Amino acid sequence: MQLNITNLSIFVLVICTSAGACAGGLPDPLITPGVVNPEVKPDTMATTICVRGYTKTIRPPSSYTDRLKKLQMARYGYADRNPRHYEEDHLIALSIGGAASDANNLWPQPRQGRWSAREKDQLERVLHRMVCAGLLPLRQAQQAMAQDWIESYQHYVRRR
Repeated sequence: MQLNITNLSIFVLVICTSAGACAGGLPDPLITPGVVNPEVKPDTMATTICVRGYTKTIRPPSSYTDRLKKLQMARYGYADRNPRHYEEDHLIALSIGGAASDANNLWPQPRQGRWSAREKDQLERVLHRMVCAGLLPLRQAQQAMAQDWIESYQHYVRRR
C-alpha cells in the first residue's frame, strides 16, 4: 500500500484515538479536553492564582486522584498499568485557573519520556509567572495549555 498524506492522516488519527494519547505526551482531547475553574477570572487573579500557596487550598486529595488515575489508565488503553509511572495531572494547571477536581481536566501523564510531567511542570511555572505579571492574558495561557501544551512549552519555555 502506498502511503499518501490522506492515508497518513487517517493512520495518525486512528493511532491517537486507539492509544488514548497523541504526540507522545498530549492527552486525548476527547477524554481530557481541559476545564477551567469558573472562580478564576482576570478580575479575581489577585485573590486566587496569584496568591502564594493558592493551589494547595484547592488541590483534590490523593485518594480521589489515585482512584481516577487507575480508571483513566484503563480508558486511555495504556499497556503499562503501573500507577507510579504516571502523574494524575491537570491539563490546564491549577496555577493558571484549571478546574481542580473535574475528570475532564485530569489525565494520567507519563513520568518518563521526552514530553513528561517534568517538562509540563516547567511550562506551568513559566505561564503562572507571566499571567500574574500581566505579560500574558489568563485565557490565552489556559487555551495554550489545553490545545497543545508541548507546542506551548516550545514557545514559552524554550525561547527563554
